[in-house]
Amino acid sequence: MKHACLILFLMTAAVALASRTQGRPVTAFARSATQLYSQNCSSCHGRDGRAQTSKARRNHARNLSDSEWQERVSDERIFNAIMNGKGKMPAYSKKLSQQEIDTLVTFVRGLRK
Repeated sequence: MKHACLILFLMTAAVALASRTQGRPVTAFARSATQLYSQNCSSCHGRDGRAQTSKARRNHARNLSDSEWQERVSDERIFNAIMNGKGKMPAYSKKLSQQEIDTLVTFVRGLRK
């Protein structure tokens, strides 16, 4: 069941990304959304997005699974936070492509509880 949900999520992310790139080559799926999140985000936000790691507590990382926060924040705001950094969160504009950041936005939306 978990594998089916993950496959469905990744397929949804691919469709969303394809619609946002408007015909440009999609390089974001060279690395999957899960891999991008794991490599760049999970050390602070946790694998489940709840920010319950020691590093998260030290840095006051955002709980990405919080449904109230998910309601308030736009995709653009999440994109901009990843791209430009926010507070103690570093900017990823030089490390990740815009397509990869779009993929992470979709992934973050999937962490909602």
